[in-house]
Amino acid sequence: MMTATPSTSTIKYVRGAFQTLTGALDYAAQGVTGLNFYSTKGELEFVLGYRELRERAMNMAARLVAVTPAGCRVGLIADTSVDFSVMFYACQYAGVLPVPISMPTALGGRNLYEDQIAQISQTANLHSMMAPDNILSVIEEALAGSSVEVGSLTGTHLPDGTAALRPFGGDDMCYIQFSSGSTSTPKGILGSQTSVTTNCRAIQAGLDACEGDRIASWLPMYHDMGLIGQFIAPMLAQLSADYISPLSFARRPATWLKLISENRATHSYSPSFGYEISAKRWRGGDLDLSSWRVAGIGGDMVRPEALELFASTFADSGFSPQAFVPSYGLAEATVAVSFAPLNEGVKTDTINAHIMREIRYATPASEITKDAEKRDFVACGRAAPEHEIKICDDAGKRLGDRSVGRIMFRGESVSPGILDDEKGLIPLADEDGWLDTGDLGYWLGGQVVLTGRHKDLILWNGKNIWPQDIEWAAQKAGGRHISQAAAFELTDSDRADGIYLLAECKSHNDEIRQTLVADITSNVRQIVGAPVSVILVPSRSLIVTSSGKLSRQRTRRKFLAGSFDVSAGVQQEALASTI
Repeated sequence: MMTATPSTSTIKYVRGAFQTLTGALDYAAQGVTGLNFYSTKGELEFVLGYRELRERAMNMAARLVAVTPAGCRVGLIADTSVDFSVMFYACQYAGVLPVPISMPTALGGRNLYEDQIAQISQTANLHSMMAPDNILSVIEEALAGSSVEVGSLTGTHLPDGTAALRPFGGDDMCYIQFSSGSTSTPKGILGSQTSVTTNCRAIQAGLDACEGDRIASWLPMYHDMGLIGQFIAPMLAQLSADYISPLSFARRPATWLKLISENRATHSYSPSFGYEISAKRWRGGDLDLSSWRVAGIGGDMVRPEALELFASTFADSGFSPQAFVPSYGLAEATVAVSFAPLNEGVKTDTINAHIMREIRYATPASEITKDAEKRDFVACGRAAPEHEIKICDDAGKRLGDRSVGRIMFRGESVSPGILDDEKGLIPLADEDGWLDTGDLGYWLGGQVVLTGRHKDLILWNGKNIWPQDIEWAAQKAGGRHISQAAAFELTDSDRADGIYLLAECKSHNDEIRQTLVADITSNVRQIVGAPVSVILVPSRSLIVTSSGKLSRQRTRRKFLAGSFDVSAGVQQEALASTI
């Protein structure tokens, strides 16, 4: 009978001592820990100890060396599998740069996915691409006519080889990660051996990873939180990890919790929505979540209401709300930027949203603040160990507590740059090493609080409007009928003008939908005081990234392209209402 790798290894636990991924795997392979892959129902399907992973990766690397120039780029369709794990580390031993790429996400989206593959291939200048056998035909069609060789992720197309390996050194690169959901303008973010090992060291220290800890994850391995935080970082700390695929999680979120319960996992991460759907779709059963001491939240702005629901749902299962660790990260910083203090749970700051919109200052809400003007934000901690954060105004002046400004990050985890079709590698940090994250936030007692993306900020009649305020107002007014909303601005150059709100509506009843438009319109008017056109769209039609983060800019482009169905279930004229 197959058994998962143990949580405790037979070698001395070493944290943060490795300069390369191959050096770390060479050491981890001396022990008995490793990776474990489970089915949707939580049945153990494959076990890949670090010893076997190293052997298979080195053998595959010898075959890669025979057909790939040193330093070339190889696309890997990153499903949650043994084959991807082996091939990713084979690239490290072969000295070729892996480019993890997402799996297809939905039926009916094949053309869009093929366009994405073609764009990434061109931007990354891929030498070859490998994919699971079940989607090989899709990849071949996407790259037809190009010089990119397509093969199986199993490596069966590679020749037998005994060539000398050429593993990456400490000064070399490590991978290229493409930003979530990139299509027309894919952004390839370069990771170096230094940036990855440094960030993993910060993760281990910031989350107090110890001997005997165990990881459980459903996060996609083409996304930074899944690839770095839940796949590479555990190996660098010789920890065992248990995986289900993102699709398995979507079908049965309870399987994630089952793995934590049965294998006594200590660390697991998810965006807020993962906790929310796990609670909403829980149908009861025996769980023991008392081992889970780091329940990390990342990938998007932390939503306290989702975490409160999860904590109350699983209180009887031994889950402690003190285990929540709100975090902040982005691919340009490898992954981790900040962690909230451990064992303290979620620290929420309720502010007056009206004042924040007017003067960019997070004034605490008071007894006289109207409920419609209250907004809850979550403190995401201090900078990851060995790194710095500063918050500045548009002129670069550092800001103090509660003043909202641009979040800047500095340290060796910052990516060397992003790939551009025409310009090549574009550095991300300025001459002083600071990365402009593109996010807005403020300081709260030494912890950073995120308020939104700078590029999403809407300027109306001199007033700063956060799209999250509009979206929040819509969901409050719509209740269970509105699953998600996206707000953005259109200008004259878009052949339209004004602020638009697209709200996913679950109801097909005309009367309910018309009432929803009126209620949302009224609520938004009270909260932001700006004219907003409210449009209902079908469920699951707004664009989200692989981590579940709403992509307002891509949703905006989809809307301008006329790709939304805005007439289903109600007359067209009843859908849009301009205040």
